[in-house]
Amino acid sequence: MSSDFEGYEQDFAVLTAEITSKIARVPRLPPDEKKQMVANVEKQLEEAKELLEQMDLEVREIPPQSRGTYSNRMRSYKQEMGKLETDFKRSRIAYSDEVRNELLGDDGNSSENQRAHLLDNTERLERSSRRLEAGYQIAVETEQIGQEMLENLSHDREKIQRARERLRETDANLGKSSRILTGMLRRIIQNRILVVILGIIVVITILMAILFSFRRH
Repeated sequence: MSSDFEGYEQDFAVLTAEITSKIARVPRLPPDEKKQMVANVEKQLEEAKELLEQMDLEVREIPPQSRGTYSNRMRSYKQEMGKLETDFKRSRIAYSDEVRNELLGDDGNSSENQRAHLLDNTERLERSSRRLEAGYQIAVETEQIGQEMLENLSHDREKIQRARERLRETDANLGKSSRILTGMLRRIIQNRILVVILGIIVVITILMAILFSFRRH
């Protein structure tokens, strides 16, 4: 389950980075391109919301004792989502202000707005870089966890193989012991039969000796 959450997390980081980059470009685009870009950003914002919903569902399935860390991460992502939506609205408003200033010929205000937009764009790009770095770190950690799991599985497989070999050796030893015991029992039975036969012969010999002795008298 945690692997699904981390997959959604990586998709969310990449998607929000793309949204941040596009929001920064919106105020500088011509009207036709701006309209298309706005529609694209709105679509990606909806996709980001869907990812957050999927991540929220995954968190609800985590046992309560392990849910705290994921819940904190979800709150951070929801705050980031709200910040993106706010930046998107400001970007659209900023574009409208620039158009109005151009029509009114207010160059001073336009320059101030441009500087403010540049600062906002710089901040957004920095946030985007941090999200990408966080996504990369998550991918690296996931890969490390996968390698550790493979190593553990390899060790477990070796232990199972050694246990099977010991069982085979034990079965072989038990087979040898069984054959030895069977041979010993067979010899004991043979010896007893020989003793019985010898006893019968001795008894017969004694009886015959007694019989011959009576006949002589």
